[in-house]
Order: sequence, then C-alpha cells, then structure tokens
Amino acid sequence: MGNIDFSLVDWSRAQFALTAMYHWIFVPLTLGLSFILAIMESIYVKTGNPEWKNTTKFWMTIFGINFAIGVATGIILEFEFGTNWSNYSWFVGDIFGAPLAIEGIMAFFMESTFIAVMFFGWNKVSKKFHLVATWLVAIGSNLSALWILIANGWMQSPSGTKFNPDTARNEMIDFWEILFSPIGINKFLHTITSAYVLASIVVIGISSYYLLKNRHSLFAKKSIIVAAVFGLLASFYLIATGDGSAKQVAKYQPMKLAVMEGLYEGSEGAPLQAIGVIVDAPTEKNPNQKEVKMNIALPGGLSFLSFGDFNAFVPGINDLLYGNPKYGIEPYNEKIAKGRLAIDALKNYSLAKKAGNKEEAKQHLAVLNANYKYFGYGYYDGRSVQELVPDVPLIFYSFHIMVGLGSYFVVFFILMLFLTMKNKIEDNRLILMLAVLTTPLAYIAQQTGWIVAEVGRQPWVIQDLMPTIAAVSQISSTNVMITFGLFLLVFTALLIAELKIIFSQIKKGPETHSGNH
Repeated sequence: MGNIDFSLVDWSRAQFALTAMYHWIFVPLTLGLSFILAIMESIYVKTGNPEWKNTTKFWMTIFGINFAIGVATGIILEFEFGTNWSNYSWFVGDIFGAPLAIEGIMAFFMESTFIAVMFFGWNKVSKKFHLVATWLVAIGSNLSALWILIANGWMQSPSGTKFNPDTARNEMIDFWEILFSPIGINKFLHTITSAYVLASIVVIGISSYYLLKNRHSLFAKKSIIVAAVFGLLASFYLIATGDGSAKQVAKYQPMKLAVMEGLYEGSEGAPLQAIGVIVDAPTEKNPNQKEVKMNIALPGGLSFLSFGDFNAFVPGINDLLYGNPKYGIEPYNEKIAKGRLAIDALKNYSLAKKAGNKEEAKQHLAVLNANYKYFGYGYYDGRSVQELVPDVPLIFYSFHIMVGLGSYFVVFFILMLFLTMKNKIEDNRLILMLAVLTTPLAYIAQQTGWIVAEVGRQPWVIQDLMPTIAAVSQISSTNVMITFGLFLLVFTALLIAELKIIFSQIKKGPETHSGNH
C-alpha cells in the first residue's frame, strides 16, 4: 500500500488518545452529577427544607467547575478530526458530522441556555422553574453524550449508509438505522450509567471526607444516601448494559472479544476468565501468541455471555486470523485479498468513468460492491495479519480491571447505604477511608472501559472499512509530536487547576445558612 509513516500514525493515535482520556476525566462527573443535582433539588422543592438547597448548591459548584474544563477539552477533541484525521473525516461523509452537528445545535444549546438559570436564577425565578432548568441541564448533558456515542457506535459497526464511489464518501441513507443501531444505543446506555456510578462514588467520597473530619455531618449523610441509591440503581443497569455490550461485541467485533479474554483457540463452551496472568506462549502458527496462566475461569461462561448458550462456539484469535472452515470463519488473508480487489476496483472505476468508458466502469463498480465490506483489509496487502490483532495484554487486563471494579462498586454502594441508613457510618472510620480511596478507582474503571472499547477495535477507525493507517492526515509527524507535548502540558495544567479549585471548595464546604429564595 505504498510507504506508511508509522511514526505519524502512532503519534496521531497517541495525541487523540491523550485528548480523549483527559476529556473523559471530566465528562462522566458532569453527566452523573447533573442528575444527582436534579434529584437533590427535587427533594428541596418537595420538602421546603433549606438544608437540601444548601446541599444542592454545594454539588452544583463542583458540577460547574468540572463542566467548564470538560467543554474546553471536548472542543479540542472535535478539531482533531479535521487536523489529524482528515482522510477519515472525508471518508465518513455526513455520517459522523450529522450527529455532532445535532449535538452542538440541540443538546449543547439546551445545556448552555438553562445552565445560566441553574447557577444564577436561585433568587430570580420561582422554585419550580429553577427545578425545571436543573432537570433540563441534566437531560441536555446526557443528550450531548447520546449523539457522540451514536457516532462512535457507527464506527464500531457501520449501518444505514451507502458508499458513493464517485466521491469516495459514505453517505447516510437511513438516519433512524444509525440512531437506533443496537451497538450505538447499548454503548450510550452503558457509558452514561457508568458515569452515574462514578459521580455517585465522587459524592460519597467527598461526603466521607467530611465525616472523617467531623464536619457537615448532616449534609454528608444526606448526600451519601442520595448518591448510594442512585449509584446502586445505576450499577444494576450497568451490569445489564454490560451484558448487552458483550453480545454486541461477539456479533460485530469477534476479534475484540477474543482479545478481551486472551482466547487464541476458539471452542464450544468457552470459559470466562475471572482472574489470570498473560504470558508469552509463541507457537509456529502464531509467534505472537500469549497464554492465560494462574487463572480462575467459569466453564462455558464466555459462550453464555456472548450468545446466551453455555455450549456456543466462540472463535479465538487464531480462528479469526487463519480461518476455521468447520464454523465458516474466513481467514484474514482472504479478506485482505478481497479488500485489495475493492480498492483496485474503486481506482479503476474512477479511471474508466473519467475516460468515458461506461461499460468498463460498470464492471469495476460491480467488483467494488461485491467486496466493499472488506475494503479496509485491503490496506494490509503484503503485510502481516498479526498487525490486525489489538494489544492482547493491555485489553485483557483493562477488561478484567473494569469488570472487577464494577462488581466491587455494587458491594460498596450497598455497604454505604446500609451503614448510613442505620446511622452507623460515622463509627466506621475504616469504611469512610475506604470510601475516599474508592474515588480514584472509579476513574480507573472509566479509563480502562474506554481502553477496551477503543484500543480493543484496533487497527480499525471504522470497523472493517478503514484502518488507522489510511485515516491519518498527510502532515509531519514532528508537528503532531510538538502538539502532543503542548496538549499534555495544557491538559495537565487544566487538571491540576480543576483539582486545586475543587479541593479548595471542598475545604470551604457547603453553606450553613439557607439564604432567600
């Protein structure tokens, strides 16, 4: 496929990953805290108790600090599609742009309009109107996530589009198929519920700090009860959407599933790894093969998780790379050959059409259409199929850390709710310290989840249609390295600034007077 500047590809990926991971430090707290605020203010309006107003206003301040930084990193993220990934931006046509445009016009407009009322309207509008504004901010924040995750879901499993050979762009033919694609909807539900879990843990962690310091005890216990109930309900739904995600991955991204479990040789009744260590175990067939050692596994668990059947066949990495005729799995080298046919057919179609040879153009178009679903594999013609396997240890460990922490959070919420409701939480300083230490674990769970989702589908930018090596802009890798360094400094400074402001606000604590409304 010609000369590929892998330095450019790697640095472009690193820069985008840096921006996305920093952005995702701020977003989940915004998404989850917005609904916690709305719930707390609803209790205030219902009861008229000024303590709930003070509680709402404190968490609203934390929300506002976090929201501002999240917007800044999100804008940079969207610019990078044009600067670093212009080939991708061209190839997706109006598919990726449409959801982002809707997000900007509808959801972000809705957020920014009512956020002013939410912050500055306490003494200027009625209680009920202010409550409506707070709920609309929460809904608007989550609608922003919907459109972005619908676009991301399309990249994971393209649908509702048609490739236009005259423009070499994918064009939307069914907006509703894109909007309601199972993988997109499931990704949205799983992502926002994980954000609710994180925000609940942050609220509990900060509240536990106050209890450790014997400050604002009533405020802290009220906050813990709301957050623990909200987080527990979100955790149960998170497990359900996680199950749905596993089934979607098994259907549309079988390589990602195999890598998540370190499964090289597929089998019926494939086990689900609970704990394990990845070690090198090269074979003649696969020199890069790893092996899960010292493992605890649930027999048939992966088969059931993937297909709802303990005896279902789950393909492994080697099955997908080298084929498995018994189960109708096509080897990657055949997909690469068909992808090469599609790429050549597109080129020849354009030449024939330019020359005015309609019949020849028609023949090339037929070849393109017959092989288009393998288009992206063609870029690996003459390359090792091993390049089409994601980083196995990184994905394996990230997946199991995410699942392990998610399971722990369920127990954590139940424990915090039980102790607080029984009025025993202040007597358990070890539990309060654990709650404070659990806060960074929630962020680790978020980041590992995105590593599984995004690194796990490498090398694809658009599943099966466009790999990263074809998606990057033709710019100097030096420029990307420089901007990577600049972004690292800026984002780190923003994170430090946010933490200092938030810690200062925590040290100050909530208001102890009710004020007027």
